[in-house]
Amino acid sequence: MDRYKLKNRIVNAAGRRADKAVRKFRRRNRGLGQVLGQVLRCLLLGAAGLLFAAPVFLLVSGSLMSRWELGEYLGALESGEGFIRWAWFPMYPTFSHYARLLFETPQFFTVFWNSMKIAVCSVGGQLLLAVPAAWAFAVYRFPMRKLLFTLYVVLMLLPFQVTMLSSYLVLNDLKLVNTHWAVILPAACSTYPVFLIYRSFSGIPGALLDAARIDGAGEWRIFRKIGLPLASNGILSAVVLGFLEYWSLIEQPLAFLKDQPLWPLSLYLPEISLGQAGYSFAASVITLIPPAFVFFIGQDYLEKGIAASGLKE
Repeated sequence: MDRYKLKNRIVNAAGRRADKAVRKFRRRNRGLGQVLGQVLRCLLLGAAGLLFAAPVFLLVSGSLMSRWELGEYLGALESGEGFIRWAWFPMYPTFSHYARLLFETPQFFTVFWNSMKIAVCSVGGQLLLAVPAAWAFAVYRFPMRKLLFTLYVVLMLLPFQVTMLSSYLVLNDLKLVNTHWAVILPAACSTYPVFLIYRSFSGIPGALLDAARIDGAGEWRIFRKIGLPLASNGILSAVVLGFLEYWSLIEQPLAFLKDQPLWPLSLYLPEISLGQAGYSFAASVITLIPPAFVFFIGQDYLEKGIAASGLKE
């Protein structure tokens, strides 16, 4: 009997050691698999990031190349023979294109400020109209509220090509065609900011607003002290998206602006010929700076605002 118990103890101890070794091996393989998975994800994301960043990097490198070097690489576009070649880094970097653009081309500053005027005024008009409209839809209960909000969403889905003719007729009757207001006013009346900011206002608890009314706060004070601070993510995300959209408008200025001195950068850059490739590269790099700056400043607000807009009521 003692021999039988001793044998069982030996077998059990050997089994426990084997189980412990197996668990240790699995943990090691699991940890190795997690490390390999993380490395693979980093490599894939890094490759995708380089792929998306490559055009911007090539744009910057092209703006630093001399006219002779650009002619060597892009000569096939003029001759129609051979293939286009490109280099990641210029052989002899130069800032001559930037100097010419900034110090010898006043036309560029004109179109630059045209773009800035259109983008800033459009976003400012959206804030004046969309924020109160979103607050009314989210807080107040009035007849046909849902039907009217559904109409706003439907209008948001309509592309510019559908409303272009009617917009042109209205703006022409108002004598606004061939002015910047022909682009700014329709943009300020866009329905998308209402939809985006509405979700942020809807997330404010109704009990909080009722408590403020009981304490004697008026509707304007509630809107200013409670609504705007709590919905700041949605409002700032609408600002960022609006600026990025209206900075690169093409169809609206092309349809409503006839004189070239009124054109924004989005219409000015395609007019640069191939012989001015370095000038075009430098102008494109400078054009990228304002939207990139706005995006990096408002990136966190943009993510939070879009996440809030996807929540159900």
